Amino acid sequence: MACADISARNSASAALTVPWCTYTDPQVAHVGLYVRQARAQDIPVKTYTVPMHDVVRAITDGEEKGFVKIHVREGTDRILGATIVGRYAGELINNISLAMVAGLGLRRLAGVIHAYPTHGEAVRQAAQARAQSLASQAPLKNKAST
Repeated sequence: MACADISARNSASAALTVPWCTYTDPQVAHVGLYVRQARAQDIPVKTYTVPMHDVVRAITDGEEKGFVKIHVREGTDRILGATIVGRYAGELINNISLAMVAGLGLRRLAGVIHAYPTHGEAVRQAAQARAQSLASQAPLKNKAST
């Protein structure tokens, strides 16, 4: 019974996690929910964006047009969806699709070591932006009380 329940949840999740890519120049890829879809379902959303002009490999290759946007449920690191625009968007969206199906949040993606320099760094940078925003929101300890 438990195996059937887990299997049903995983297949339902996988069925909803279908990435797509338009092979234009630059490519446009997406997986999961758009912000407007999440908000229509009353899901609070936080988006983390990394412009490709901030990615060393994109700069080196002269491929600075585009961005990586990853949407999470606000207050969690659960990935709701992502949009990538850039030369290798069709390749980069696969990491996010895998994370969504496997139930890995942005915190786990931030901890993945990527080959450097690669365009994949953009996904890690977006995940790391989430980790940094959590760190900046953490209450500061009063040194006098410790």
